[in-house]
Amino acid sequence: MQLDTTTDAVLNADNHLIQSFTDLDALKQNNARTIIQRAKGALVYDNEGRELIDGIAGLWCVNVGHGRRELIDAVTKQLEELDYYSTFYNFTHPAAAILAEKITSLAPGNLNNVYFANSGSAANDTAVRILHHYHARRGKPNKRLVLSRVGGYHGSTYLAMAMTTPAYSEGWTSATDLVHHLRSPHYWREGDGMTEAEFLDDLMRDLEQSIARIGPDNIAAFIAEPIMGAGGVIVAPEGYHKRALEICKAHDIKYISDEVVTAFGRLGHFFASKEVFGIEPDIITSAKGMTSGYQPLSATIISDEILDVISAPGERFLHGFTYSGHPAAAAVGIANIELMQREGLPEQVRTTGKIFEKAMKGLVNIDIVGEVRGSHFMIGIEFVQDKQSKKPFDESVEIGSRIAAAAQERGLIVRPLGSSLILSPTLVMTPVLIEKTEAILRESIETVVSEL
Repeated sequence: MQLDTTTDAVLNADNHLIQSFTDLDALKQNNARTIIQRAKGALVYDNEGRELIDGIAGLWCVNVGHGRRELIDAVTKQLEELDYYSTFYNFTHPAAAILAEKITSLAPGNLNNVYFANSGSAANDTAVRILHHYHARRGKPNKRLVLSRVGGYHGSTYLAMAMTTPAYSEGWTSATDLVHHLRSPHYWREGDGMTEAEFLDDLMRDLEQSIARIGPDNIAAFIAEPIMGAGGVIVAPEGYHKRALEICKAHDIKYISDEVVTAFGRLGHFFASKEVFGIEPDIITSAKGMTSGYQPLSATIISDEILDVISAPGERFLHGFTYSGHPAAAAVGIANIELMQREGLPEQVRTTGKIFEKAMKGLVNIDIVGEVRGSHFMIGIEFVQDKQSKKPFDESVEIGSRIAAAAQERGLIVRPLGSSLILSPTLVMTPVLIEKTEAILRESIETVVSEL
């Protein structure tokens, strides 16, 4: 069957597709949809043949770049040999087993056990469901609540959305009865004249007071991204994660490090929890860069201590998804890790990522750029009406969307988020492309400023 991929045919067919996180009515009315037709390396091409720098790597995903033959061949070869089999009951297959071994060899500490799903949302839901069962098996069935943070993003399933910052579920329901949100760790916005060290102390007091008020015997876990992603690329004060982990351990609260975005090279290491932030959590969740987006796959990586409790004699693991450890997805995961190791991509990011970070942070000399935050290939840019007061733009101005549109006209895809932009490009960005990205963004911001 030959697909009709002409612009009119695709747009007509797209009337039946529900896109994520958008104004569906406006999208259909103004037809302002971008058709991405093909991709190669750090670039994508739209239906009109325009070349665009993929400044969001699909969606934090395509770490090794588009069109990598090794990954495409891995899928093809696996489908020819074993197209599908589940990892239910006593069944396994080579791809899932070998990938699990590879992942645990890269994970810190005693995180030696992997449960596969197909999204970061499912990985985080899995983590909490496992911990509920873990605590119940220890005779503590009331330990069910989860501590999360304002500004965090943990997914879109019913529980994961409850753990996500409330702004993402406005007008929608979620499992909010299971979640308590701690203060945002965004120093630039929330510091209120304190030093960064004082702000950190204040955040830890909020954590301690929340635990005391809720009761540690009612709290199953604390979940945190090493660097917040879709909540605005917020970097907590230095030492935040170490101190939070110490407090959690003191109160028998498990620590979930949500590395759906930060793992697999984005910050220059396969996992950032220990190598960048100096912690060994009880659980790490991962997805996106694990297959570089070539196949949907996620992992919930749990400690030996947790596994020992939930796999005691007579226990059954009553959790599962049809596509857990899908052979094609697992084969891509293996090929992705091997490619990254062979090319030294995480090590390369420690250099190129810092070049990117420096280029983006140079934009702060533009009048409306209030803060540029983040690390390596994970950057957020916040726009303000006035730098001194940090007064934000009115929502009606749609400053982020306007600048994103201006950037796309000039050959760069970025992600608008209210009064901010998020950049999370492929990890194969060259210094030349980084320089071009900075130039496009600067021109786009200045053009919108002149229009205002």
